[in-house]
Amino acid sequence: MLKKVINAILFLPLSIFSNFLEIKANEKQGFIDKVLEEKSNKPFISYQDIEKIVLNSHELRSLQNLVTSASFNLSSQIAQRYPSLDFQANGLPKYVAGKNNNSNSATLKTSQFTANPSLNIKWDLIDPLRGFEIKIARENYKIAENNYEIKKKDLIQEARIRYHKYQKSYQDIQNKKFTVNLSTTSLDNAIAKLDAGIGTKFEVLEAEAQLSRDKLSLNEKKIDHKINKISLKEILNIKGDFEINKEQNLTGFWNHRLNKNINEGLDKNLSLKNLLLQQSVKKNQAKSFLSQNKPNIYISNTFASTFSKGDSLSPNIDSEESGSNYTNTISLNFGWRIFNGGQNKNSYKSKIADAESDEYTYKNLKNVLTTNISKAYLNLRLNEERIISSLKEIESSQESVRLSRLRYDVGISTLKDVLVRQSELSNAKSKNINALYSYNLNLDELERLTFLEISKNCTDNNNNKTKDSESICNISK
Repeated sequence: MLKKVINAILFLPLSIFSNFLEIKANEKQGFIDKVLEEKSNKPFISYQDIEKIVLNSHELRSLQNLVTSASFNLSSQIAQRYPSLDFQANGLPKYVAGKNNNSNSATLKTSQFTANPSLNIKWDLIDPLRGFEIKIARENYKIAENNYEIKKKDLIQEARIRYHKYQKSYQDIQNKKFTVNLSTTSLDNAIAKLDAGIGTKFEVLEAEAQLSRDKLSLNEKKIDHKINKISLKEILNIKGDFEINKEQNLTGFWNHRLNKNINEGLDKNLSLKNLLLQQSVKKNQAKSFLSQNKPNIYISNTFASTFSKGDSLSPNIDSEESGSNYTNTISLNFGWRIFNGGQNKNSYKSKIADAESDEYTYKNLKNVLTTNISKAYLNLRLNEERIISSLKEIESSQESVRLSRLRYDVGISTLKDVLVRQSELSNAKSKNINALYSYNLNLDELERLTFLEISKNCTDNNNNKTKDSESICNISK
C-alpha cells in the first residue's frame, strides 16, 4: 500500500511535466507549420478575390454572349424604322439572239446585248407590327442582362459558401487533432498508472477506444477537407494548387433592420423584374397579333433603266446600234389583311392568358422572397447568440478538463470523467466552428437577397457602436 502511495506521489509531477512538454511541443509544431505555409509559393486566394475570379467563369461568358445576341437583335428591330434600298439587275448583261420567219414578211433577226438595272427604295410610314417588335426586343435585352446579373450573384454566393466550408473543414481538422492529443495524453496517463500499480486495465482499454474513435473522426474530417477543396477549385476554375486564409473570422456585421431588408430585397430583386418584363413581352406579343389586321402604308420609289447594243427584230443586224431608256416611279402603297379566320384573335387571347399566369407567379415569388429574407435574418441573430454561447462553453469546458485531469492524477476521479470532459470541450469547439460558419453564410445570403452591403463596423439599432461585452460586435477570432 505504501509503495502505491509513493508511486502516485512520484507519478503526479511526472504526469504534469509530461503534459506541459506535450503542449509546448504542439505549440512549436504549430509555429513551424505556420512558417512553412507562409513560405509556400502557392497562389493565395482571399475572400475578397472570389468575385473577381468568378467573373471569368465559362458559364458567365456564355450568358454574356446571350446578352450580346439580344443587343444585336434589338439593333436589328430598330433598323425597321429606316428606309430600305434594293438594287436589282436582270441580266448584267443579257444577250439575246434569234430569227423570226414569216411567209408574208421579211425574215427578222435579233442579236442584242441588254442590261436592266433598277433601284427600289421602300419606307414604311405606318407598320402596325414595328413598334411592338422593337419593344419586345428591348425587353428581351433587359431580361438577358438581368439573367447575367442573377447568375453572377448566384455563382459568387455559391463560391463564398464553398470558401467558408473549406475554412470550416480545416478548423474541424484542428479541433480533432486537439482531441486526439488529449486522448493520447489520457492513454499515456492510464498506461503509466497501470504500470505504477494504481490503475486498471479497463481504464487503458477505455482510453484506447476513445483514441481510436478520435483518430477515425480526424480522418473523416481530412477527407471532407479534400472534397471541399476540390469543390472550391471547380467553381473558381482553378487548375493547380492554392492557399486561402484558414482562420475562421466574422466576415462582417449586418446593421439593417428586418423591414428594410424585406423592402429593399423585393424592390431590387432581378427575378421579380424579369417576371414583369416577361409579362410585358407576352402582352406586346398579344397586341402584335391584333395589329396584323391593321393596314400597312409605305412609300416606294422605283428607278428602272435599260441599256442595249445591237438590233432586235430587224432584217439587217447593225451591231453598232445602241439605245437606252429609264423610268422612275413613286407610289404610296396600302395593304390591309381584313380577315384571316380569327387566327390572330385566338393567338391574342392565348398570350393574354399566359401573361396573367405570370402575375400569380410574381405574387408567389414575392412571398417566397419575404420568407427567405426573414429566415436568413432571424438565423443570423440566432447564430450570433450561438457564437457567444459557444465561446463561454469552450472557456468552461477547458477549465473542466484541467480540473478533471488533476483530480484523476491524484486518484480522486476516474478516467471516464476525464474522457467525458474532453468530449464536451471538443463539442464546444465544434459548436463554435459551426456557428461562425452559419453566421457567415447568413451574411452572404442576406447580401444576395437584399442587395444591401455587409458592414465592417458593428452598430446597434440606433447606428451607435455597442459597448456590450457579450455582443457579437466584440467577438474577434
